[in-house]
Amino acid sequence: MAAHCASASKGIEILEQKPIDIVLLDYDLGKESGFQFLADARELGFAGRVLMVTAGMSDAEAVRALRLGVSGIFRKHSSPAVLAQAIRKVMAGETWLDPGSLQAIIEAAKHAGPSPRDRPFTPRESQVLRGVFEGLSNKEIGAQLDISESSVKAALQQLFQKTGVRTRSQLVRIVLEEYGGGWKQAGVEGQ
Repeated sequence: MAAHCASASKGIEILEQKPIDIVLLDYDLGKESGFQFLADARELGFAGRVLMVTAGMSDAEAVRALRLGVSGIFRKHSSPAVLAQAIRKVMAGETWLDPGSLQAIIEAAKHAGPSPRDRPFTPRESQVLRGVFEGLSNKEIGAQLDISESSVKAALQQLFQKTGVRTRSQLVRIVLEEYGGGWKQAGVEGQ
């Protein structure tokens, strides 16, 4: 099922009427706000995935979008092939971040205060976490690090256990929300 909407309010109407798995949400909706759409959709109980599409957002807006539950941020200047890849990854439960959005997260993490849940990650966990933030699959992370896909999965499981999450999307969110000071220990910052 696919639908096209010219406004956030029309999008909410469609969410009320039809089961939707993924929403491609334009950040700039003119008079309406993409953030308001997110809040309204969650209030309705929408549990699907949201890929925010933008020509540009500030670092703070990118971090806010992720905190509000978007599954990824796609920059409009990227190719249609990259959009298709982003949609597939988001539908597979992964988080999609282009390099600009990744930089926003790193900058936000640099300025975040220490967290009571702050636990240092091992060097391997830090490397795998970096791959997750780059939107790489387990296979791609393994190839990049010259380790097996099983080793990547094991490191992910350790990260999930340390952060108390079960999915990659949740991992990204918890690192953003609660491990701001842990980025340096995690080795993600500055690499």
